[in-house]
Amino acid sequence: MRHHYLLPRPLAALAVTGATALGTLGAAAPATAREPFVGPLNTVATIASTVPANGDVNPYGTVVVPSDEGLLHRNSILVSNFNNAANQQGTGTTLVQIAPDGSVSQFAQIDPNHLPGECPGGVGLTTALTVLPGGWVVVGSLPTTDGTAATAQAGCLLVLDKHGTVRETLTGNGINGPWDMTSVSHHGTSELFVTNVLNDTVAGGGSVVPEGTVLRLTLKDRGDEPPCLERSTVIGSGFDQRTDPAALVVGPTGVGLGHDGTLYVADTVNSRITAIPDALRRHDSAGTGELVTEGGSLNAPLGLAVAPRGEILTVNGGDGNLVETTPRGEQVAVRQLDSSGTPPNVGAGALFGLAVDHDHDAVYFVDDATNQLDVLRKP
Repeated sequence: MRHHYLLPRPLAALAVTGATALGTLGAAAPATAREPFVGPLNTVATIASTVPANGDVNPYGTVVVPSDEGLLHRNSILVSNFNNAANQQGTGTTLVQIAPDGSVSQFAQIDPNHLPGECPGGVGLTTALTVLPGGWVVVGSLPTTDGTAATAQAGCLLVLDKHGTVRETLTGNGINGPWDMTSVSHHGTSELFVTNVLNDTVAGGGSVVPEGTVLRLTLKDRGDEPPCLERSTVIGSGFDQRTDPAALVVGPTGVGLGHDGTLYVADTVNSRITAIPDALRRHDSAGTGELVTEGGSLNAPLGLAVAPRGEILTVNGGDGNLVETTPRGEQVAVRQLDSSGTPPNVGAGALFGLAVDHDHDAVYFVDDATNQLDVLRKP
């Protein structure tokens, strides 16, 4: 399903999974290379369709599997679907696993009527997707009953084991429309960074509401039992968000953790990237954080990933482009990933989740216009 992000554009001015690909936790950031990370990446190729047997469409979340665990295979890509076969947003229930060679299998189909805990509103799988040690898959749900924002409810985070069975739901604690996520794990503890886009948003009736948040959820590993939520901390707040008839909700989306513990956030409504400092340790909200860059080639950025050398990769909701930005805010490269549609909306609404592969020489991304997993790689 194509979303149309017709937004006013501002003037130009460790095991880590989810939307990041980083080195060892706590390592110092290397100097920015002269050549952009995507410099040698000039070819877009299709890996496979993301549509499973039940017909779910609108792929959102994208994460590279870090290790072999149960049904999960290292280097394969997990993708979550947001829409059902009738193309209703907030009703998708499937996770598909796609190998780099194009082999596809269904990892999970989640029954909203048979969950191990609460998930207010049901199941509609979002861009919030990560894999924790032990093969625990965490995916966000922002559900609707009819595909419209009027019926959207708080949802939850669903925790699946390595065999694709939902073992736990995480609700409350600030979780309200979990939209995107990244994580970092260290010594039996995982920190999940989750954007939330439903705080007073539906009541706003399409008007911009500055209530979007970023949570840090601390989970304790329990071996064969689902990880336990120890605490929830609001580390970002005040992000603009609004409902949208084509995109359901527009609000803070992609998050990626830098080498120095800075969390980068794609502020979709304002076409900018902000930075929350000391994201791993802070005990209070940094508000919307410090401005990294705005305008320029950014056009409603959605998915975000941090490349191995610290570069910030974002994909635009307003067009079909990927933009690379340095931590200092320099937009150093643009790649067109989707060219469908007609001017002035070429590529609009086609891109959501993205992830850097383990070999650091390719970027996987989902294309909602074609319901496919594609890759940006060397020729």
